[in-house]
Amino acid sequence: MRKHQSSLELDQQRQQQSENPNRIFSNRQLKEMIVPLLLEQFLLMLVGLSDTFIVSYAGEAAVSGVSLVNSFNTVFLYLFTALASGGCVVVSQYIGSGEKEAASKAVSQLLMVSTVFSILITAVVLIFNQKLILAVFGKVEPDVREACITYLRISAYSYPALAVYNAGAALYRSVGKTKTTMYISFAANGINVVGNVIGVFVLKAGVAGVAYPSLISRTFSAIVITVLCFRESMEIHYRKDFIFQWNGKLLGQILSIAVPNGVESGIFQFVKVALSSVVALFGTYQIAANGIAQSFWSVAALISVSMGPVFITVIGQCMGAGDIPQAEYYFRKLLKVTLMLSLVWNALIFAVTPFILRFYAVSAETRRLVIWLVLIHNISNSLIFPFADPFGKGLRAAGDVRFTMGVSLFTTIGVRLVFSLLLGLVLDLGVVGIALAMCLDWLIRAIIFWMRYRSGKWKAYRVI
Repeated sequence: MRKHQSSLELDQQRQQQSENPNRIFSNRQLKEMIVPLLLEQFLLMLVGLSDTFIVSYAGEAAVSGVSLVNSFNTVFLYLFTALASGGCVVVSQYIGSGEKEAASKAVSQLLMVSTVFSILITAVVLIFNQKLILAVFGKVEPDVREACITYLRISAYSYPALAVYNAGAALYRSVGKTKTTMYISFAANGINVVGNVIGVFVLKAGVAGVAYPSLISRTFSAIVITVLCFRESMEIHYRKDFIFQWNGKLLGQILSIAVPNGVESGIFQFVKVALSSVVALFGTYQIAANGIAQSFWSVAALISVSMGPVFITVIGQCMGAGDIPQAEYYFRKLLKVTLMLSLVWNALIFAVTPFILRFYAVSAETRRLVIWLVLIHNISNSLIFPFADPFGKGLRAAGDVRFTMGVSLFTTIGVRLVFSLLLGLVLDLGVVGIALAMCLDWLIRAIIFWMRYRSGKWKAYRVI
């Protein structure tokens, strides 16, 4: 009788294992990746919120200058992120296939190309910063233009630090050690916030008072993450011999992901900069409202932005291991988690927005417009953006890069830009029209990405 019961229990265990096969990532591992990323991104987004909030006490011209240049800076930030994402996909797939030596080589090459690229970008911006501001934001009021030039010049010095940090963060995220980048963000944001307070309220430095602390905090982050990435105790780490050599195969793999991502992100951000020029036509109060709203938007987008690296790491390792059924499983699982968390988070951000706005030194008209902009954004961000961004990153991690790039370019130019001009200028909706066009862009992109996933065509691609 006992033997019969043991046999029955064994059969039941086997049946459960067949119905629930061992997963590459357990729920605990996913949690250990997601929670630190959420905290890290929240802290990083506080940098922008802190800058905008504190600089508001230096006047609306200063707020406008910082917000306009931040949209310009984001062009380069996204280019550096595109490089890091390309490295993250390649490293994740090598980890999934068990090729750890190749993963170390890939991340070392990522550091090299990120450093060289960011130094070139910095040199161009430092040489042509005034001409760039005049070309992009030439019609703004003189005090706003002066604030733009000051903020851009100081920000440019932080570009190499941003690129180097992103390369190191890509390594730690690829191996699932997201707590490390979280701790670095804690320290860096502390430096930034304290620096902002000293720069604006103690030194009365205005725009420069928030620019220099950002430079210092980013440099700190880059140094710390780089030192950690050289530790030989990590199975995958920076190797000096690979940093200073040109490996065409690895660079080709990284750039096969990074270049389409970079083209997509670059054009996306240039469209945003072009739209910032349109925003500049609506007057100082709308510029200020748009800048403040974007700070709230950044915080509201926390969930989807944080889940993007999770999609890349998880789907990348599944595809590297050649396990497509698990990739499908995690696509659905991570999407459900993203939607659930995003709904709760966006509702919370909108609920506290009116209270936080009381502390901004801006007019009542500006505050009202900010609330409308946050409402429009958060509804779409919670329901649509998870499909349009982190889900799309999962498709890229699988190797379906050109399709996702083509879709994103189409919706960015053909939808966001065209409808921003139509709604914002022709129908005279101002910054509200531009916000509605942004949401329409997300909606169309989300529908196409979901259809692509359901078609199964992404399964045929390989990166390594």
